[in-house]
Amino acid sequence: MRVESFWKNEKEFQNFKIKPEITKKESKIAKEVGELIESIIKETPKNEKIGVLFSGGIDSTLIAFLLKKLNYKFTCYTVALEDKDLTKARDLIYSEKIAKELGFKLKIIKIRINEIPKYIKKITSLIKEPDVVKVGVALAVYPAMLQAQKDKVKLIFSGIGSEEIFAGYERHNLSKNINQECLNGLKNLYKRDLQRDFALAKDTKLKIRAPFLGLDLIKYSLRIPAEYKIKNKQKKVILRKAAIKLGLKKEFAERKKLAAQYGSKMDKAIKKLAKKENLSKKEYIRSFISARSKI
Repeated sequence: MRVESFWKNEKEFQNFKIKPEITKKESKIAKEVGELIESIIKETPKNEKIGVLFSGGIDSTLIAFLLKKLNYKFTCYTVALEDKDLTKARDLIYSEKIAKELGFKLKIIKIRINEIPKYIKKITSLIKEPDVVKVGVALAVYPAMLQAQKDKVKLIFSGIGSEEIFAGYERHNLSKNINQECLNGLKNLYKRDLQRDFALAKDTKLKIRAPFLGLDLIKYSLRIPAEYKIKNKQKKVILRKAAIKLGLKKEFAERKKLAAQYGSKMDKAIKKLAKKENLSKKEYIRSFISARSKI
C-alpha cells in the first residue's frame, strides 16, 4: 500500500465503519486487539535495522515490548530538553526506567536550549508551516530520526494513530459519540500529524512503521464499544488491557502520558525562547518562516 497517498485520499475512509459494534466481552476484545498489533509487527522483516521513537508511554512501550518478545533487534530513541533551569523531562525519566527494566537498548538525545533555533529553522523549512504544536512535536521526533539515520537505521516505529483509534484525546472524552470522533480524527490525521512526520522521515531517509495504523486494526478498533475505550476519564483503556494481557507490566501499561511536546519539554523551550524575544510562541515560530522569505 502506498501509505502517504492512502492517507491523503478521503475516499479511502469510506471503508472505515463504526457499526456494527463488536458484542464480545471486554477481555476477549482486549486479547484480539493485542493479537492484531502483534501480527502487524510480525510483518516487519527481521533483516531490517530498526529504531523506535520512544517516550515511555503505552504506545511506544508496547511496540518495543513486542519487538523484544518477537526477537527483533532494535534501538529506542528518546529526545529531551536539557536545561539547567528546568526539571528533568518526564519522557526521559520514564524512558530510562522502562528501558532498564525491560532490557531495551536506549539512545538518549539531549537537546540544549541554544540548539533549538537551528532545529526549528530546519523543521519549518520541511513542514512549511509555522504551527506551534507541529513544531513542538517535531522537536521531540526529528533529532531522534537524525540519530537513527546516523546509526544507519532504515525503519523507525512510531506510535502514531493510537490516540485516534483508542480514544486518547480529551475531545474523545467530551464527545457524545466516541467512535465517530475517532473516525473524524483519522480523517484529519494526515493534515494534523502524518504530513509532518512523512516530511521529517523523507529528509532523514527513514521509512515510518506505524502499527496502530494497520488497516485491520483500525477497522476492528472503530467498532469497539466506547465504554471499553474510556472509563472514569481514563483513556485508551482497551489498549492498556491488551498490553497487560500480552505481558506488559501494569505500571507501564497504565502510565498517564503527556503529549510529546510537553513530555520532552520542547514546548517549554519554545516558550522560553519566545519570551526572550518578547514574542508569543506563535510569533516566535512564525519568525523563522518570515526570515526565510526575506532572503
